[in-house]
Order: sequence, then structure tokens, then C-alpha cells
Amino acid sequence: MIPVNMIPEWKEIPLLIFPQLKECGIVKHGFTTRLGGVSEGIFSTLNLSFSRGDERSHVEENYRRLAEALGVRYESFVLSDQTHTTNVIRVGREDAGNGILYEQKYKDVDGMVTNEEGVTLVTFHADCVPLYFVDPRHHAIGLSHSGWRGTVERMGEATLAKMRDEFGTNPSDVLCAIGPSICQNCYEVGEDVAEKFREAFSGEKDLVTEKGNGKYRLDLWRANEVLLLEAGVLQEHLSVTKLCTCCHPELLFSHRASMGKRGNLAAVMALKSK
Repeated sequence: MIPVNMIPEWKEIPLLIFPQLKECGIVKHGFTTRLGGVSEGIFSTLNLSFSRGDERSHVEENYRRLAEALGVRYESFVLSDQTHTTNVIRVGREDAGNGILYEQKYKDVDGMVTNEEGVTLVTFHADCVPLYFVDPRHHAIGLSHSGWRGTVERMGEATLAKMRDEFGTNPSDVLCAIGPSICQNCYEVGEDVAEKFREAFSGEKDLVTEKGNGKYRLDLWRANEVLLLEAGVLQEHLSVTKLCTCCHPELLFSHRASMGKRGNLAAVMALKSK
């Protein structure tokens, strides 16, 4: 079930990690499953979202378990505020605890970058694509959420541009990973979305395939791979997960598989101390 470019680490809770990101030696990172937490019912058990109706005390305990498994401080988490934009902001130690210890102080943020230790970036997922960025040369990282809107509007490129502007990042130095999300066989879209992708990725014939009755199947993994390569990321620096959230609802939260009755997974990443 676990793809070859990700491996499970069974600590306090199971975390899926990318070997290439681990081996670079400068980050702590992972992608959560729905296992190992205390939430109940449709949120069982490791829901990491405060906004889906789960009991706050349960979510807080889930974050404590995640902090222990990742080897970071509970107070270091910085949560995104996702609304399917391509807005990327720089965060630092002054933002630690945002969205978990105190109310969100920013809105409409689907990506974050930092070059500071003591900051653990968190984005949320339940079919949409998590994008990881590690710049070993400038000791900087980025984490983004990219659904179909973010993908067609090139969220990966926007994150790399923000890292370039803030830290001098060159995309050819960046290690990237495309995390667990919905696969093409499970992701059905209408003509309007299909046309947007045909226009944005005109050279990719198999990116959108016709299903019939005005429905199409969309490959978000390939679309994000293409745009990251076009932005200057090297093929050998890019890991693409082949783990579908919708195919494995016993392991991962999926909006489509659950008809919207679910919690949220999280992509997490922090810089190690130099």
C-alpha cells in the first residue's frame, strides 16, 4: 500500500516520510494518516483540523502526539488558512502557535515558507495535493496545499517564487515532494475544470481523460510534476507519491470517499538545528 518513495515511521503515531527529504538531513517532516489519535466517529482518530466539528480537546491531544512523533515543540506549529488560493507567506518564530495556541492572525493562505528553526509548518489535506520544498543551500523550506484550483493556477511555481524572493532560492537546488492525494482514477471532474487543464497543460494528452456523460478524470500528480519541472526543479530532486487518499479510506481521510464526513490529514515540516 505504501509507495516505494515513501516509508512509514511508527513512533507515537505513524508518519509517512520521503526518504530523499530525510536523507538531506536538514528537516523533520511527515504526512499523517488517520491512525494514532483520540478523535472519534467520522474524525477517528488523528483528525488535525479545528474547523470540521471535532472536539477541540481531541484535536489538541492529536497535535501533542504529532509533536512528539515529529520531535518538535507543540508550541512551534504554524497552521495554514486554506481557501484554494495561491497565496504564499513567509512565517517565522513570531508566528509559532498560530491557529493552535491562538486564533489565526492571517486569512486565505495556502502556502508558507520559512528559514527559521523552531517553526513547524502545517497544511491540511483530504484529497488535495501536499507540496514539500527543501532548499539545502539556503536552509529554507516551504509547504503548500494544491487542489485543482491551486494546481491549474500553479501553486508549486508560486511557492518557489516566494522562496526565491525571500531567500534567494534557485529551483534547481530544491528537493520537492508531491504527497498523498487523490489519484486520476478516483478524481472525476466536469467539463469546465477539464477545459482549464487542457488549456494550462496543452502538451499533456493523458492528464485529462474522458469518462463519458460529460465527466473526466484528472491527474493532479502529473500536473504538479509538470509545473514543478517547468519551474526549474530537477527530475532527480522530485519525489512523486502514488498513494491515493480516496483508494485507502481506512488509512487516510478522503473528502470524496467519505462524502465530506471526515477529519483532516496534515503535511508537516520543520528545519532541524544547524
